[in-house]
Amino acid sequence: MRALLAGIEAGRGAAPITSCPYPSGDLRRSAWVRGFAKARALPTG
Repeated sequence: MRALLAGIEAGRGAAPITSCPYPSGDLRRSAWVRGFAKARALPTG
């Protein structure tokens, strides 16, 4: 849950997706990326 919330916070800010603090293969990385993607708005137009 913490990783998801941290990803949402990063997505709302100006952090790049590469700022994920979890290594590849860590389940928290998936949660962080889901949160990041959820918070980012898709470009329109």
